[in-house]
Amino acid sequence: MIRALIVDDSPTLRWLLRAILESDPDLQVIGEARNGEEAMALCAQLRPDVVTMDINMPGMGGYEAIRRIMSESPCPIVVVTGLETELLEISFKALQLGALTVVSKPTGLPAESLEARHLLTQVKLMAAVTVVRRIARSSATVSAPPLSMQPSGLLPLQTKARPRLLAIGVSTGGPPALQTLLSGLGAAFPLPIVIVQHISRGFVYGLASWLETVIPLPCKVADRYEALQPGVVYLAPDDYHLQVKPAGRIWLDDAPPLGGHRPAATCLFESVARYYGAAAVGVLLTGMGHDGARGLKAMREAGACTIAQDQASSTIFGMPRAAIRLGAAQEVLALDKIAPRLWDWLRG
Repeated sequence: MIRALIVDDSPTLRWLLRAILESDPDLQVIGEARNGEEAMALCAQLRPDVVTMDINMPGMGGYEAIRRIMSESPCPIVVVTGLETELLEISFKALQLGALTVVSKPTGLPAESLEARHLLTQVKLMAAVTVVRRIARSSATVSAPPLSMQPSGLLPLQTKARPRLLAIGVSTGGPPALQTLLSGLGAAFPLPIVIVQHISRGFVYGLASWLETVIPLPCKVADRYEALQPGVVYLAPDDYHLQVKPAGRIWLDDAPPLGGHRPAATCLFESVARYYGAAAVGVLLTGMGHDGARGLKAMREAGACTIAQDQASSTIFGMPRAAIRLGAAQEVLALDKIAPRLWDWLRG
């Protein structure tokens, strides 16, 4: 049985959320809180398996409650908000603080509301996530490491070709992880960067806009046939597999989802392995499930450099763990060590 705590200042919304959650036999609501202070106390007392969190509440609001809960009584948090016009901003800020996902407030019960069914799915999925105590980190831009910086304990570059492309796969916990990694690369990073980020439909353009405000590199949603440019970040659009083709061009494929995902990181990585071979780097970051593991292995077998994020720095270790178990990762690194390692490889 999944034990859920509801946090919302509206009695009507608390009643609706309880009715939605308890419509599923696997879910039990063990408490309700009207603000952040009550949420913190109940998390410490009841130790719920998952929390649904409102943002705008009297007293301590949702952001501060997320930060405090993740530092004092860590548990999976699903933000449930009705602020549709601010959904993107709420998502990125809440994820940075430690929430796992953000969903819209439902307007009815699961039988009549798509939002209610989505909420149920996300609550059950996130309840299975093992979270760790969260330490606040600076979001300041990090410059590229100096030439003398050499990561300790790592092997020298083992490839016959200098990298010409960086491919990244990421899912839950992705926006703040991408901010850290891409900021660490600095404005002078010379490779095109292609990214598959699992994200709710309609969010990818907002993600691209947000990233441009917090990283030193230009960022855009990829267009079909466009030529890859050095130092530009390309995000997969909704409902298309992002792939690369010869002569450094992008291909968007509407083939069926792979492992439930479209875009899928494995589709990207396999195309990179096919057309770039050893002249590429693949990085698999935090995320639920196993997307990207098979594709990262294809890249490693083609001679590319491959990295998986380590467990301690991952919001969810599912995707990196699957890659490591397959032998797909040449190295396993903490998130903040990946950018220096990429520069190390580039400099030979």
